[in-house]
Amino acid sequence: MSQTQTAIFAGGCFWCMVHPFDQWDGVESVVSGYTGGHKENPTYKEVCTGTTGHTEAVKITYDPEKISYQTLLDIYWSSVDPTDAGGQFVDRGSSYRPEIFYTSPEQKELAEASKETLDQSTRFSGPIAVPITPATTFYPAEDYHQNFYQTNPEHYQRYAQGSGRLDFIKNHQVKAEDPE
Repeated sequence: MSQTQTAIFAGGCFWCMVHPFDQWDGVESVVSGYTGGHKENPTYKEVCTGTTGHTEAVKITYDPEKISYQTLLDIYWSSVDPTDAGGQFVDRGSSYRPEIFYTSPEQKELAEASKETLDQSTRFSGPIAVPITPATTFYPAEDYHQNFYQTNPEHYQRYAQGSGRLDFIKNHQVKAEDPE
């Protein structure tokens, strides 16, 4: 029996970061939450003020024998605008900044290599601006934010389309194999 591992990614609104990951075999859970800040147990309202230092993120628990961290990185890069460090799509500010939070030296190495590869590609006109930093305490978001695309599908679809995220992703796909 394999041990699970954890990956933490920030890519703008966490509502839109759950679906890309939780449909894959080997992903055991995707939790929306807050990380990278200085206040203990922040609330959504506090994080939105930009004063806690946190960004919205997802914490992924996965089985590395079924899905690799490299595949999770590929999914991440295909779900964000990696050239925009000031937020994602219509969501602006530090609480929506993209960031990869590594939980091991191996994750750091893989994330840096994948970022360099993407930066050297011609997929984007600007440099890749996503920081890769050590993971800090992750605080789960309030229950009403969890699995939002499933519990509020109409609202989620309107938001994902209206924010510009879906069109951007369609036009800038980065390699990630289809889930089996």
